[in-house]
This record gives sequence, C-alpha cells and structure tokens, in this order.
Amino acid sequence: MADFALLRDLLIPNKTKIFLLVMDGLGGLPMEPNGLTELETADTPNMDRLATEGIVGLHIPIRPGLTPGSGPAHLGLFGYDPLTYVIGRGALEAVGIGFDLQPHDLAARGNFCTIDSSGKVTDRRAGRISTTVNESLCTRLSQIQIPGAQVFVKMVEEHRFLLVLRGQGLSDKLNESDPQQPGVPPVDIRAEVPEAETAADIVRSFINQARKLLQDQHPANMILLRGFSHRPSWPQYQDVYGLKAASIAVYPMYRGVAQLVGMQELPTGHTIADEVTTLEEHWHKFDFFFLHVKKTDSYGEDGNFKAKVAIIEEVDQLMPRILALKPDVLIITGDHSTPALMRTHSWHPVPVLLWGRTVRPDTVQSFGERPCLAGGLGTFLSLELMPLALAHAQRLTKFGA
Repeated sequence: MADFALLRDLLIPNKTKIFLLVMDGLGGLPMEPNGLTELETADTPNMDRLATEGIVGLHIPIRPGLTPGSGPAHLGLFGYDPLTYVIGRGALEAVGIGFDLQPHDLAARGNFCTIDSSGKVTDRRAGRISTTVNESLCTRLSQIQIPGAQVFVKMVEEHRFLLVLRGQGLSDKLNESDPQQPGVPPVDIRAEVPEAETAADIVRSFINQARKLLQDQHPANMILLRGFSHRPSWPQYQDVYGLKAASIAVYPMYRGVAQLVGMQELPTGHTIADEVTTLEEHWHKFDFFFLHVKKTDSYGEDGNFKAKVAIIEEVDQLMPRILALKPDVLIITGDHSTPALMRTHSWHPVPVLLWGRTVRPDTVQSFGERPCLAGGLGTFLSLELMPLALAHAQRLTKFGA
C-alpha cells in the first residue's frame, strides 16, 4: 500500500493541480473473438492524442484475479489499500447522501428488485425504476417499526435506497441478501459471528415487513440488502498527500467514498457536461479533483456495448474543456472493468492514461486495452497511482541524501 508516513515526510508545497477522471467500469472485452473492446471501439481523438503525448498502462484494483466492488476499487485509486481500509456499501451510501451516520448506526445499501410468484429474483434492479417511484416506496417502507432499533429508509437514485438501523450492539457482521444473479431467491440473512445475532433478527424483521408492504408494487415488489457497515475513521487527503481535494460525482456512493478520505463534495448536475461545468467553476479553489462518470458501468452491467461506447465518446468530446483548465497532471482511467459481454464487474486490469509536463512518453498512439498492455507504465496495483501523480505534480522531494 502507499506508505502514508513516508509520503508525509517527502511532501513539498507546490501550486500544481492534479485531475483524476474516473469512467466507472471503463475496462471491457470484445463481444466477439478478435473484436474490439468498448474503449477500443469508441472514437476518442482527444484521449488518443493524450496517449501519444503521455504514458499509459493497466492497473489492478485489488490484487490479480480479484473482482472488486466499486468502493474498494475507488479506495485503491485514492491510494488506500482496499484490503486494509475495508468498508461496506451501506456507510458509503449514507455519507454520500448526507445522512448523519452515528458511530453505532448500522447502514446497508438496498436495491428494489422484482421477484416472481415463487419468490425468485427476476430483476435485481426492478427495471431501474425512476427516482420518483423510489421515493414513494421509501415512504412506504418508513412505516416499518422494529423493537430495539430506530429505522431510517432514504431514497438514493433509481432502484437504490439506504437503510439505517440505529440502536446499541448492532454488529455489521452479516451476510448479504442480494444473490447477485437472477433465477434464485434472495439469500436469508444470518449472523456471521455470535454477537451479530441481534442485528440479524432486526434485519430479518425489516425484510419480512418490507415484503408485505411491497407485494403489490410490481416491478419493485421486494428488496435486496448488501454492504452492512459502520462509519470508519480514516487518514485524510490533506494530511497524507498535502492536497486540498474535491469530488464531483452524481451518484451518492462515490461522493461517500470521496468524503471518507477527506474530499469536499461539490454539488453538480446530472450530466457529464454538468460535472465539467462544476469543475470549471471551482478550478481555482482546490489542488486535486476527482470527477466520476457512472454510465460506463451502468451500460456495461446492462450488456449494452453500444451505449457504453457512446458514453466514452461523450467524455472524449468534453476533453478540450478540461484541458483548457491546464491541469499539471491528468489521469484518465476507470475504477474496475465492467465488460458488456459479462454484464458485471470483472477482475481484468483497467486502462490508465497519465499525462503532464514531466511525463516521459512511451510509444503508444491510442487509448485502449491492448495499447495500454504495451504502455510504459506497465501493469501495477491501483494504489500506486497517487504517489505517481504526486511525483509528476512535483509535490515530492527526493528520498535520502
């Protein structure tokens, strides 16, 4: 992992700016043998030019062969070893939507889903219901009362919601009810350690009451819960990197993980162009910016190859506005791979492009998985990216005499 104590000793002040652009689930696969990936298919003249001027490679979000969730994958990009800084999605969602998560609160990420008459999941996302429908369903679930815990149900986006249980002794050592695939019923909640039995009983009660309240609400007639967690206390960006950092993200979970490492959330609109406008408006206020693009991942999970390609092209068309800000270090990558072929996250290394005045260019002429395989950065763990960014931003002094 990045050695925070070592980096603190080597930090030097500078006015350089670092910009990290994350297209969620960027990495892909060809839909047919010998075909092109989504990134290789996309028409990206601006990124290709940056690849020519910069250096590229592939990063591994956690460890070789391990498929990451979005939270751990982003922590790796931020320089925090996902195997050390472990957190469930519930706390990330809570922080991301501004919920005042208390030390003893138990948070979980919820999906509204569709089940058939036999109780099997037919759609884990309930057809991606609208946020308006989500809000009405959360109001309905807020009726639930459980002895031993105060219940909070909050809307997030589309099919996603937040569940927070407030009470004493609520362990987060619970399995997830989301089976991660259709055609099977939700998984029964169980305690993974004896001290989690109280929490398991309360969560089971919530699920049973939710099932009754939603039984006539097709397609969102059931819920799935995952990412049970408490709020952690972690080292902060300003302390470990000497950076005043900001995050620009539409979806709450990504705002949450950024806030937990000390980035300031910048409210933004719902389009990628809106996010770039937010970047422009705040450029003079921060040293480091993280900008998140979600739809590359969403379309990958939907198996929509063409739509994922279109999002990559949309980002490329916005690159001149970003470059006009004159970042000293620019990084373009994804948090993990979400090939449309697989319709899910995968373990495949993720393309990364590093551009800046101090970068030593390689011979690669385009931005894609195969070009990145031949790039000068090689293949490395994602948590090594932040020290590289600091070095190219000339914010680290030499080690030793």
